[in-house]
Amino acid sequence: MSGYSSVGQSSVYESGDQRNMKNSEMPGRPRYEEGVEHSHIPNDSKDERSIANRLANEERKQNRKEEDDPETKALKKDPTLPAKLHGNEPSKGAKVDADIQAEEEEYLKQKGRK
Repeated sequence: MSGYSSVGQSSVYESGDQRNMKNSEMPGRPRYEEGVEHSHIPNDSKDERSIANRLANEERKQNRKEEDDPETKALKKDPTLPAKLHGNEPSKGAKVDADIQAEEEEYLKQKGRK
């Protein structure tokens, strides 16, 4: 029927690119690769994982040691250090945190002497 049209090119009306593919012809990944990493929310009550799997997941979390990156380690030592490392002036909150941390260290030293 597309051959009878007098408007445009005949290739526009060919249905070759508009046909739906059969499910058997559709490209796809094998079933064993369907699961995507981090697709489960661990605390999802509607998830169908067994209690044993949930317990094993919690044990894995507890036994895992997470290493801090250098910037986080610096933040734990001195709250103003990350800003200084980036060439910026520390924020007012970071300065207050540094003062509080210094006072607490001094208090602990005095308490340790007695």
